[in-house]
Amino acid sequence: MDFIIDLLVSAGVLMLMAYMLPTVHIKSFWTALWVAFLVGILNATIGAIIRFPLNLFTFFLLSFLVRLVVTAIIIKFVDWLVGNFKIDGFLPALIIAVALAVAGAIVGWLTTKDEGYITMEQQTKVEQLYTLR
Repeated sequence: MDFIIDLLVSAGVLMLMAYMLPTVHIKSFWTALWVAFLVGILNATIGAIIRFPLNLFTFFLLSFLVRLVVTAIIIKFVDWLVGNFKIDGFLPALIIAVALAVAGAIVGWLTTKDEGYITMEQQTKVEQLYTLR
């Protein structure tokens, strides 16, 4: 379910970027959905392979910047693959990569459950149970 939500949000961000940036052209929402799917799949497979040596080279200090640049490269590659999607230049692809990262972070923050965290009150109760034994 989270993948579908991420996919729809990414397609919406792509449509918004196409509206805001004159150098980005998307024919329809279905094209944006297809582009979002391709970017997600390629970023998870080829992007991880590309990011690993680059992160080793930067000693993992610039991992966020490496991720953005690799995502922008993948967006330009998808531009080459999909006929109804056109980006003129690398800077709009980088702007889209930043927008997708921000949207993904917000969606992740909104959909994450706090199941792994306990409150201080729960912690003291657990500690009291262990001291009674």
